[in-house]
Amino acid sequence: MREIIPCNTCGSSSYEERKINYLYSHKGKYLLVPNTPVEICIDCGMIYYDAAVLKEIERRFFAIHQQHEMPDSYIQIPSKSYT
Repeated sequence: MREIIPCNTCGSSSYEERKINYLYSHKGKYLLVPNTPVEICIDCGMIYYDAAVLKEIERRFFAIHQQHEMPDSYIQIPSKSYT
């Protein structure tokens, strides 16, 4: 994904490629993106995203919310205020 450089958090150069669930949010609207490719620092767990991946997620978010594309599915997210 990216050139191997030391982790910004711990300085390690050991990374592992994984896929995670990424939750994109903008002005109270959300898009859950399963299987998002990332690199994770093996030593401290810092997550690194490729800029092209984030740009594509952003593009899809706005396309879905402007109804130019359809999402794969809808999910309900329970909400409870902390009071």
